[in-house]
Amino acid sequence: MDKKMTIWQGDITTLKVDAIVNAANKSLLGGGGVDGAIHQAAGPELLQATKKLGGAKTGEAKITKGFKLPARYVIHTVGPIYKNGLNNEAQLLAKCYKNSLALAQKHHLKTIAFSAISTGVYGYPLDEATEICVSTVKKILPEMKNVEEVIFVVFDEPTKEVYENTFEQLGI
Repeated sequence: MDKKMTIWQGDITTLKVDAIVNAANKSLLGGGGVDGAIHQAAGPELLQATKKLGGAKTGEAKITKGFKLPARYVIHTVGPIYKNGLNNEAQLLAKCYKNSLALAQKHHLKTIAFSAISTGVYGYPLDEATEICVSTVKKILPEMKNVEEVIFVVFDEPTKEVYENTFEQLGI
């Protein structure tokens, strides 16, 4: 089976995939940025579902239905708040991708779309975060029995260029 990693520019809430990955906060109850947009697009049922999950620790991932989203599921993962790179931020960010992919595998999902976790208000430098996420997925994806495609969703052209450069550097 040929597994793919692709970059797509646009609104993650519009993708018809098995799961989109939400860059959530520890409460999982919605917030700003991508998190707020996903909650708004999914409708109030998503908030009710996330209330039952009891929050999540940094690096963890939990799954809910997608409700009004085109995606069947939402995987909520809590990225690290970037301080200085010396507080296990890289390991915690990699765990977000590993744990999200593990949930996708467990639920027999074939297509999963990731937002750029921790790069918004959590302040993770985009270049570093992109290298971590793409290299982590590249390493794990061949081991996934179910997951066939990972889409990295970017909202703007400068972010897309960073992902394209990272793909090129990693030989993707």
